[in-house]
Parts: sequence; structure tokens; C-alpha cells
Amino acid sequence: MTFTVLTVAVSSFTLLQSMVVPVLGLIADEMDTDMSTATWVLTAYLLSASICTPLLGRVGDVVGKQKMLVVTMLALTLGSLVAALAGNIWVLILARVLQGAGGGVLPLAFGIIRDEFPERHRASALSIIAALASVGFAVGIVVAGPIVEGLSYHWLFWFPMIATGLAAVATALFVPESPVAERSRLPLAPAVLLAAWLVALLLGISRGNEWGWSSPLVLSLLAGAVVLAVGWVAVENRARVPMIDMQMMRRRGIWTTNLVGGFVGFGMFSSFGFLPQFLQTPEAAGYGFGASISESGQILVPSAIASFLVGFVTAPLVKRLGARVVIVSGTLMTGVAFAAIALWHDAVWQIVAATSLQGVGNGLVFGSLAGVVIASVPASQTGVASGMNANIRTIGGSIGSAVMAGVVTAHVGLGGLPAEGGYVLGFALIAGGMVLAAVAACAIPDTRGPASPTPRTVPAPRRTVAPSRVLAPGSSV
Repeated sequence: MTFTVLTVAVSSFTLLQSMVVPVLGLIADEMDTDMSTATWVLTAYLLSASICTPLLGRVGDVVGKQKMLVVTMLALTLGSLVAALAGNIWVLILARVLQGAGGGVLPLAFGIIRDEFPERHRASALSIIAALASVGFAVGIVVAGPIVEGLSYHWLFWFPMIATGLAAVATALFVPESPVAERSRLPLAPAVLLAAWLVALLLGISRGNEWGWSSPLVLSLLAGAVVLAVGWVAVENRARVPMIDMQMMRRRGIWTTNLVGGFVGFGMFSSFGFLPQFLQTPEAAGYGFGASISESGQILVPSAIASFLVGFVTAPLVKRLGARVVIVSGTLMTGVAFAAIALWHDAVWQIVAATSLQGVGNGLVFGSLAGVVIASVPASQTGVASGMNANIRTIGGSIGSAVMAGVVTAHVGLGGLPAEGGYVLGFALIAGGMVLAAVAACAIPDTRGPASPTPRTVPAPRRTVAPSRVLAPGSSV
């Protein structure tokens, strides 16, 4: 029952990431706005998730993962309700910010599995949940077309509202509270600084083409992002209760998986954000297939299926070959896939073959990263560590989407449509990013599954001297 609830929660969050992607043009027309503003329906969601994912993961470590999972499900439910009823683009963007708080489901789900599942099932459960986080993005693009054409785009939010509402009730009734928790204050100052530099960075990148990359406003935003990011790191290092433990982030199993996750997020979000547009481009432009919203989604079905199925075999592969080999193989497969799309895109079968290979690669990577992260930290830090990994993947996706948008829109072809060369250059950049991910993956520890749970201690009576704690192997005082 716990695993079923977690799969519904994670699936709902990942579906909401991508279901709006194929219909951004329709939303712009329906709400009488420009495409640049409509793109913030996706960007606002990713930005909110980038901030809330590590914060809620940390809160879950402090107050209890089950309680916070209920809260995140309710946030997704309320955000979906507001989005379904939104009458203008700004209300819809605000609703998407609220939905982004659902990013906490990923670290909370990983933490609950670490705390509650027996060791013989833990690796498989982690791999499947991680695969859902990957495949959900592709599935969202696939199902959006039939929903919009059969009902309306409002139902892209009604359906998730129903699913997450039921998941919240099921979580409260059936998911046990995790016994592993820390008691400390919440890191509000680091959260504010994290939000500030991410907003400045993504706003500058997403509006660079419109405002001019050399304009004082864009340069100020990008410079401000750097200054705020440095300040955030300094505050985290000095904070008595940091949101992100920078000592933890220096562990080999953490910084390497975060680097890989950032590159893979860059490629996944940017590619699936623009592949539907590429497929929907009229053939008169000299490329594209003139596909409908549904048809462009159907072309990506094999990728979603491949990514999901690979999640079931990733754990045995990691146990047999080691996480490093599996992750390097997955990143290289994904890089080859994007290079193939850049070079060969004249027939549908070429797109299907390349995206299917990309689905296999993503499934291998995401199904393995979670186990490496969890094996690298004590149980009490599972939520924040896995949350930060998911967060960096989302940040990478936000940057990738903005960069891809800048590259594609900078090249204009016939009829004002993006030129083919813009897409070619964009997919080539993604392929290069995946090569860098493979290089980073070579430094990942060769773990062969998540570590055993950290021993638990019985709380000592209250006294003036701080009680001792049992530390996980590799922890520092």
C-alpha cells in the first residue's frame, strides 16, 4: 500500500511537469498572451520545484516524512484546482508555483523507502520510483493530446487534482510515519537566498533574447544571481542549521551524482520541451512533420515505455556491474540519441529510434542515481540529499529549457518559424552536455546498492548535555 501511494504521488508530480508542454501555444491563444509569457507556465513550475524540493525534504527530516508527504499532496491538489479554474495567465502561473511545491514528493518518497522497506526490496523500489520520475515527463507529453482534444486543456489539471487528493487521503491513512528524524530549527534564511538567486538566474536566461543579452537588466540579473549564489553558499556554511549541508555535498557520492543529475536534467527537460514543437512544425518549413498534439505525443510513446521498463532491471544491473558502469552507459546512450536527432530527423522512424535509445539511457541513469545518493549519507539526511539531487536535476532542466529556447528562437526561417539549424544546434548542445555527464559519472563511487539503514538510538532523557548519536560510517563530527 505504501509503495502504491508513493507511485501515485511521484507520477502525479512528474506528469504535471510536462503535460502543459505540448499545449503552451494553445494556452497562449486561449488566454490572449504571447508565447514568451506562456512559457512561464512551465518555468514557474520548475522554479518553484527547485526551491521547494530541498526545503521540504529537509522539513520532512525534521517533522516527519509522512506528514510532509500529506502536505505536498495537498499543495498539488490545491494548485491543480486553481489552475483548472484560472481565467488569466497570471493566475495560472501562480497556480503552477503552488503545484511546484509538490517537488517534495521525491525526497520524501526516497526517505520513506529507506526507512520502511526491508533491505531486499529497497533497491528495486528506489529504482522504480526514480524511473517514474524520468518516464513521467515523457508520459505527460503523450497523454496531453488526447485529453485536450477530447475534453479541454483544463482537464490537464482536473485529473491530477483528483489523483493527488486521493493520494493525500491514502497517505494519511496507510503510510506509516518514519521513525528516523532530526529535531532542529528550519533553515529559512538559506531557503530565501536559494529562491532569490534561482529567480534572478532563470529570469535572466529566459528573457535574454527578448530584452537583449547585453542589456543592463539581463546583465544585472545574471550578476545578481552569481552574488546571491555565493552568499547562499556562505550562509549555508555558517548556519547552525543549514538547509543543504555543504559538508555532505562534498562527499564523493553526492557531488558526482548531483553533477550528473544536472546535466541529465538539462538534456531531458530541454529536449522534451522542444521535440513536440519540432514534430508539430509544418512540412512547408522544410523540416518537421506537421503532427497534431496527439500525434507528436504518440511518437514519443516508445521512449516512455523504454524508460519505465528499464527501471525494473536497473537494480539487478547495479548489483552485478556497479552503479558507475550503469550510469556511464546510460549517459552515453542518451548522448548518442541526441546526436542522432541532430543529424538524422527526416523520417519519423529516425525520431522514434533515437528517443527510444534516450529513454533506455534515462531509465538507467535515474534508476541508479538514487541508490548512490542514499548509500552516501546517514538515514537522517536521506530526504535532504535525495531532494537536492532532484533539485539540481530540475535546475538543470530550467537552464536547459531557457538555453534551448534561446538557441531555437535565435534562428528564424520561413513564415517566422524557427529555422531547422536552430534545432540542430540545440540538440547538438544537449549531446555535448551528456558527454560531460558521462565524464562526471566516471568519478561516481562503484556502489552496488543502497547502504544498510543507519542504526537507531533510543532517545535519551532530557538533560543539559547533548545526547550522543550513532553516526553512519563515513560521517564526520
